[in-house]
Amino acid sequence: DMEDKIELLRDMVAQSDNIVFFGGAGVSTESGIPDFRSVDGLYNQKWKYPPETILSRSFFDRNPEEYYRFHREKLVIDGVKPNRVHLRLAELEREGKLRAVVTQNIDGLHQAAGSKNVLELHGSILRAYCSRCRRPYPADVINKGTGVPRCDCGGVIRPDIVLYEEQLDEDVLRRSIRNADVLIVGGTSLNVYPAAGLINYYRGNKLVLVNLSATPYDDEADLVIHEKLGEVFSRV
Repeated sequence: DMEDKIELLRDMVAQSDNIVFFGGAGVSTESGIPDFRSVDGLYNQKWKYPPETILSRSFFDRNPEEYYRFHREKLVIDGVKPNRVHLRLAELEREGKLRAVVTQNIDGLHQAAGSKNVLELHGSILRAYCSRCRRPYPADVINKGTGVPRCDCGGVIRPDIVLYEEQLDEDVLRRSIRNADVLIVGGTSLNVYPAAGLINYYRGNKLVLVNLSATPYDDEADLVIHEKLGEVFSRV
């Protein structure tokens, strides 16, 4: 029963000072950031390519105009604020319980909520750099305006995010997950590599999955809660 499960999670949190939270798109949906995997009906009228194609390195290099049209319309969302999940995680860190947040999101909302140790698997839309000379640029250069932003050296300025076809830095991830006492995985279906592989690094026996729908790892978890993340975290 849901009450018992939340009670159990509360106990785990109360007794641990080494919690790691791993989150996906579902963490940010309550802040009004849509998960682009659930593509809407209007999508196909406007875009000739699926999001995975547009957000790939080869597409960015080949067609930066179309990439930036998508980037500014779909990835940049103004006025978003951290929600109760972000805020509670930041609180748990201040309380000395949460050691790290590992996120697949690029929106910077964990930091905005006050979290200090945030490992951004896919980078951040709040940083930019020249793809040729690597000079850093303020995010407004890529997130505002029109057309393709260019560096003084002539190179195309790009967001500091990991595009499809680019390598992730998984070492940081492995380390934080391997050493966790409690690992809470939330708001991700765990269908997408490398998120799915991360669970294999966890050595403990307090794996908690919080996701609205079932995941391929439900059987391996010690506690599974099929509920909205916000509901769960407002009670932990």
